[in-house]
Amino acid sequence: MKLVKKIFGEKNKSDREIDFAKLGEIFGRKIKNKNLFVEAATHKSFSNENRAGKVSHNERLEFLGDAVLELITSQFLFEKFPRKPEGELTSIRSALVCGKNLARVAKKLNLGKFLFLSRGEAAAGGNKKNHILANVFEAFLGALFLDSNLQTCEKFLRENLLGATDQILRENLHKDAKSLFQEIAQEKEKTTPHFKLLSATGPDHEKKFLMGAFLGDQKVGEGSGSSKQKAETSAAAAALKNLKWGKS
Repeated sequence: MKLVKKIFGEKNKSDREIDFAKLGEIFGRKIKNKNLFVEAATHKSFSNENRAGKVSHNERLEFLGDAVLELITSQFLFEKFPRKPEGELTSIRSALVCGKNLARVAKKLNLGKFLFLSRGEAAAGGNKKNHILANVFEAFLGALFLDSNLQTCEKFLRENLLGATDQILRENLHKDAKSLFQEIAQEKEKTTPHFKLLSATGPDHEKKFLMGAFLGDQKVGEGSGSSKQKAETSAAAAALKNLKWGKS
């Protein structure tokens, strides 16, 4: 527990230790700079609660990990799909590195158990919240990069994240609901769907729009949102569900 005492102080030390042997197994190597990984595991709420925010938290490592993640994922997709255009590669990458997918991997690896959270955040189940898990995934990746090299990070991502690429393509997870609805409608119905504004309610600064998704004159879905674009996406998702097209 000496490392935790050194960083967090005797009076404010965490009641948990980091199992560096287990963490090393997850990342496929022995941890050398343990301080990096303690910082990566430290949520800002813990920092704010201990020593008036003077405890280092993981946002800087998250920033670095995000850049490492984007570079490795971009190179992987560039090499895997030599004929796909930039726009489609960007969509696939977005689906791979989205918060939901990073949180899924973090849960699979049980990274939440290593987190240092404030008492309130811990009581609220912070170690299971998707946005916190996605952020700590990136922070640990940043720590791994500094503790090793880009090749080690690539190996880790290939084993734990990049393998989801085929599923993303198979289930069209890289396409938003509106794009998918338009694509399937053109394929199945030989027609381009359109959207109509059904209503707009509320004051100008808090407008709520209700949009309908139509195939010809038939309304096949409707959805609401704080903008017409968001409402159209919601309506498209409803249409996909109503028509039982789902993710083909």
